[in-house]
Amino acid sequence: MLRVSTVVQKENRTGAKARPVSGSTSILNQIGDTPLLDLSEFAHKLGAPAGVGVYAKAEWLNPGGSVKARAALRMVEDAERSGKLTADKILIDSSSGNTGIAYALIGAVKGYAVHLVMPANVSRERKALVKAYGATLIESDPLEGSDGAIRLVRALVAKAPERYFYADQYNNEANWQAHYTSTGPEIWQQSDGRITHFVAGLGTTGTFVGTGRYLKDRKPAVELIAVQPEDELSVIEGLKHLPTAITPGIYDVSLADEQLPVTAEDAWTMTRQLSSEAGLFVGFSSGAAMVAAIQVANRLESGVVVTLFPDDGSKYVSLGIFD
Repeated sequence: MLRVSTVVQKENRTGAKARPVSGSTSILNQIGDTPLLDLSEFAHKLGAPAGVGVYAKAEWLNPGGSVKARAALRMVEDAERSGKLTADKILIDSSSGNTGIAYALIGAVKGYAVHLVMPANVSRERKALVKAYGATLIESDPLEGSDGAIRLVRALVAKAPERYFYADQYNNEANWQAHYTSTGPEIWQQSDGRITHFVAGLGTTGTFVGTGRYLKDRKPAVELIAVQPEDELSVIEGLKHLPTAITPGIYDVSLADEQLPVTAEDAWTMTRQLSSEAGLFVGFSSGAAMVAAIQVANRLESGVVVTLFPDDGSKYVSLGIFD
């Protein structure tokens, strides 16, 4: 269970700041250490052998509601240390939703102005969340998807480079490094090192690359399975069909032991099934990850398959898929 406490800092009569209450913490310190959920019973009902365990990281329990909080915080704090991000600069990046929400939350806590370029057709929940945290939303052509948002943010930065810190999540090494130092070690410890297969979707690819590299370093026999939409017409929020998209600079194509395509229909069906049968109200990329995890589990005799659920379903209700 995520524990969040707040501290009100105010001046006392001498002008000194009030001393924080013992045991209190910042909301940003709550990023990471998400639980590993045991979905083996659910997987067995869908054909997985009794000797195979299936588990998923509950990443929606991060502040901001997604796995992207890990990478966003690492990118911001690396930029602070290097001097690339200062109080007079605007933090800007493109996002399909979750990283943008994480930037907006972090900006609110740290006091940075945040501008986010997002496709105009992202769900109204995601637009509302970034605005609630005080960020400025810039909408890109909905027909161009996340690639169109990338092109627009690059054009904005090129016009006034001195005005912005461009986080550039698709090409920022801190993206995958966040998962190498947090997500990977957590999965290794929570699975007692018994993990045999890691299954994750490809978006910015940071989660897959960072977590996968850590697991391979600890146990070279671990198999890494990359999940992406079946083709460019299969729209799964948060995932990219890399052969027809701008490939992230941080992606290591040699890392995956296997590429598993998933259809949008299968992802949607699994998302609804996770909600109605496992009590997990998750987003569509989580459904896609589970489809792939089940496929992997069903062909094994024994093993420990771990996947990752990037966010919950609350940002997708207005799309009508749960109706």
